[in-house]
Amino acid sequence: MKKNKVVTTEDILLMLCQSVSGVLSSATDTSIQYSAMVQKINKTCLRPDFGCFVLFDGGFSGLVVINFTSQAALEVYTNYMRNMGMPEEELAIHHTSDEVGDVLGELMNQLVGDFTNKIRNELKTNITQNQPKMLAINKQVLISVDTNLDRPQARRVTFSTEGNNIFYLELAMDKTEFIQMEEFKIEENETPDQILEQEQNKKAKVKEVESNQFADDLLDELGI
Repeated sequence: MKKNKVVTTEDILLMLCQSVSGVLSSATDTSIQYSAMVQKINKTCLRPDFGCFVLFDGGFSGLVVINFTSQAALEVYTNYMRNMGMPEEELAIHHTSDEVGDVLGELMNQLVGDFTNKIRNELKTNITQNQPKMLAINKQVLISVDTNLDRPQARRVTFSTEGNNIFYLELAMDKTEFIQMEEFKIEENETPDQILEQEQNKKAKVKEVESNQFADDLLDELGI
C-alpha cells in the first residue's frame, strides 16, 4: 500500500518562508535569507519598529505578521525603489514615512499572493487574504486572529537582509494536516519576477492613463 504524503503546519510555514524570501529578493534585487530554525511561540505580536499583518481564511484560517526593525524596513524600501528606478534624492529617509509603509504593504500583498498560489497548486485548496495593514510603532502590541481556531499554533522565523538587518515572520494558524490520497500534477507557480513585472505593468498603465487624462484636460482648457 502506498504511504500517503502528509503536509503539516511546518510544511505550510516553509512555503510561506519561500514566498517571503523569493518575492522580497526579486523586488529588491538583493539576497533575503531565512533561518533554518523555526521558533514555537505562544502568541503573535506586532513589534517595534514597523509591523505588517494580514489575515487569511478559506481552506484554513490564520494570520501572517512581519516585524521589521527600522533599519530593515528602510533597507527593503530603499532597495525596492532603487530597483524600480527611483532617483536617490527622492527616497524617504525615515521608516515612519508614508512611502515606506506603502511599499512594505505592497510587498506584503505580493508575497502573500505568491503564498496563496502555492497553497492552491500544492495543497489543492484555496485561501483568501484581506488587505495588509501596516503600523509604525514604538511599543509591543499584542494581536490575535479574529477567527475561531480550534488548536492554534504559532511560529516565528528570523530573516536577514543583504545588509545584515533582521526582521521576523510570525505565522498563527490552526493545527492541521493535509493528506494526499491520490497522485496529482502540481501546476507551475508564477515566479516572483513575474509577479513584480505584473505590478510594474499595472503602475505603468495607471501613469499612462493619468498622463493622457492630463493632456485631454489641458486641451479642453485651451479650447483645442
